[in-house]
Amino acid sequence: MCAGRIGQLLNLSSLANDCGISHTTAKSWISVLEASYIIFRLSPHHENFSKRLVKMPKLYFYDPGVAAWLLGIQSVVQLQTHYSRGALFESMIISDMIKHRFNQGKPSNCYFWRDKNGNEVDCLVDTGQGLSPMEIKSGRTIVSDHFKGLEYFSKAAGNRALKPYLIYGGTENQHRTGAEVISWSRLTPPPLNKPGLTPGF
Repeated sequence: MCAGRIGQLLNLSSLANDCGISHTTAKSWISVLEASYIIFRLSPHHENFSKRLVKMPKLYFYDPGVAAWLLGIQSVVQLQTHYSRGALFESMIISDMIKHRFNQGKPSNCYFWRDKNGNEVDCLVDTGQGLSPMEIKSGRTIVSDHFKGLEYFSKAAGNRALKPYLIYGGTENQHRTGAEVISWSRLTPPPLNKPGLTPGF
């Protein structure tokens, strides 16, 4: 049930109903999965930019391969057209960023942002100097719609917003007006330590 909700808002009441258990039991089981470092909850960023914000966390797996196995995905070919491909990719990117922080002895500085109208940023990195918004797309082709959430957040957050990033499934980094496009393959360490890629990690 958790694998089927990867990348989605975690509604414990809905999860409990689907499992045929109580809300309290579902909450307890989720805590066990978190303590076992199987799943984690990505908290929403609550800083108010004059918008009503979603307050539920999102559910992710530290190892998206576990989630893929639970979803019955047995091959790369099957994954290419699976409905959870984007969510699994998103989980991989965010969990890698969090694990990079943990390996340095630092707490997670990752959040997500969504308002009541559905405007959303997949990941916000709080650098202490501002908020770096990131959109995460599994596709290898970049389209203009990928930047809408980033543009909306940057306007809403004003001077709190740092340079936006688009992490995608392609192979090339690109410099674009208003956003930096980074290949997933160049995101994880050691490139994370290079200046100009992903500040605050």
